[in-house]
Amino acid sequence: MRYQEFPPPPGLAGLVDCLWLSEAPAAPADPALLPVAHRVLPDNCTDILWQDSGNAFFVGMMSTWFDVSAARRVRTVAVRFRPGAASLFVGPVPLASLIDQRAGLDQLWGRSAADRFGDKLWSVARSDAERLALLTEALYARLSLAPAGARAASALASRVAAAAPAGQSLALHAVAQLEASGGALRVESLAAALGVSRQYLANQFRDHVGLSPKLFARICRFRAARAAALAAEPGRHGHDWATLALDSGYFDQSHLIRDFQDFTGASPDVHLGNR
Repeated sequence: MRYQEFPPPPGLAGLVDCLWLSEAPAAPADPALLPVAHRVLPDNCTDILWQDSGNAFFVGMMSTWFDVSAARRVRTVAVRFRPGAASLFVGPVPLASLIDQRAGLDQLWGRSAADRFGDKLWSVARSDAERLALLTEALYARLSLAPAGARAASALASRVAAAAPAGQSLALHAVAQLEASGGALRVESLAAALGVSRQYLANQFRDHVGLSPKLFARICRFRAARAAALAAEPGRHGHDWATLALDSGYFDQSHLIRDFQDFTGASPDVHLGNR
């Protein structure tokens, strides 16, 4: 499977995590062979995907892993949004109702706009660079900004964030603090620092991010632990999971193992061995 990530468009780094392209080969013709599959892990982001099959859909926050298999060759152009930013591009989506779900883009942009953009991407032969440029234009347009492209866009993210509704602004600040702490910041402490109740924070977080703050923090911590394990050189007997767990903010090794099983479907050793 081919998969490539590209930096966010100019000025959108605070709102867009990346643009990405993929091309999945068709499943083997021989039914005795396993179908082509790619395991996707929770990353605390949301995506919109446009596929050459004509499908276009928004993928909500993930609480666990899932496998993507292809029955036919599929090419995809996509944008991955930073947590809390998706509604600036797709409207007031009920993100909490879309955990581990997806919604057709026609439901979010309207059928006419969704079909028109899909036709632009796939109705004629284009290079990857051309499709990414079209996606960049669409993202600026969805924010109702004047001419698409990089012109005068350097302050875009800060202007949009500053203009966000109060609840969304609170959620974006909460996201930033949880990510900065690697998921170690307690929700009670976060709510107190933001001057709101834990319940109010949880409600705003679910509305604008999709997950609860506690689950979001768990995924932050898991991702930090996984990244540390990938960067570390295994010892003679493999990784020192007990030390890595404590360094990553886990209470003990068993909690780290549980998160790997919940978020990857396997133990740490099996998951890293299957990369």
